[in-house]
Amino acid sequence: MLTESKQQTPLTSLHVEFGLPLQHGAPDQVRLSEQPQISLANLRVDPSDSTMLEAVHACLGLELPLMPNTVTRGRDITALWLAPDEWLLCAPADGADSLASRVEHSLAGHWFAVTDQSSGYSVVRLHGPGVRDVLNAGCPLDLHPRALPFGCCAQSHFFKTSVLLHPLDEAGDGWELIVRRSFADYAVRMLLDAMES
Repeated sequence: MLTESKQQTPLTSLHVEFGLPLQHGAPDQVRLSEQPQISLANLRVDPSDSTMLEAVHACLGLELPLMPNTVTRGRDITALWLAPDEWLLCAPADGADSLASRVEHSLAGHWFAVTDQSSGYSVVRLHGPGVRDVLNAGCPLDLHPRALPFGCCAQSHFFKTSVLLHPLDEAGDGWELIVRRSFADYAVRMLLDAMES
C-alpha cells in the first residue's frame, strides 16, 4: 500500500524533469505551478454550536468562515466554505501526522466528521496578469475582483471538470485551483492549452 509521501502525482506525464513539480509559463504572462505538498481535510461541524466553533478555533488558529463562498486564513491553515456545515481545510504537508489526524485528535469528545482528502485532489496555482483570461477560457464565472474578491471562493467547473477556486491576492493575479485527482491531468492540459492561446 502506498503512503501519502510515496504516491505519484497525477501530473507526472506533464513534468519536464522527473521528480520535480510541474512549473510552466512566464511570470510576466501566466505561470502555472503544481503544489504537491498540500494537506487537505474535509471538516463537518454544526455551525450553530458555539462550543464546537471555539474548539475548532483553538485547534486551527482561525475562525471557520460562516458566510457562503468565503475563505479564512490562519498562520498555516486555510479554511474554504463548501456548504453550511462543511469546509475544506488546506495546509502545507509537514511529513508528520496528516491535517485530518491533527484535527481529529484536537476535537476528540465533540461531534464532528473529518476526512483526509490529500490523496484525492491536486492543487495548482496560477500567477500573472493573464490568469483570469486563462481561467475564463473554460470557467463561466465572472472572476473580476469585483465579483469574486480576495477572501472568497467558488465551486464551479473548468471545461468538463469540477474545481474549487479562489484568488490568492487582492489584484486577482494569483489563483489556486483544487481539482479531483482523477481529473487533474485533463484540467491542467486544458489550462496549458489556454495559456498558449
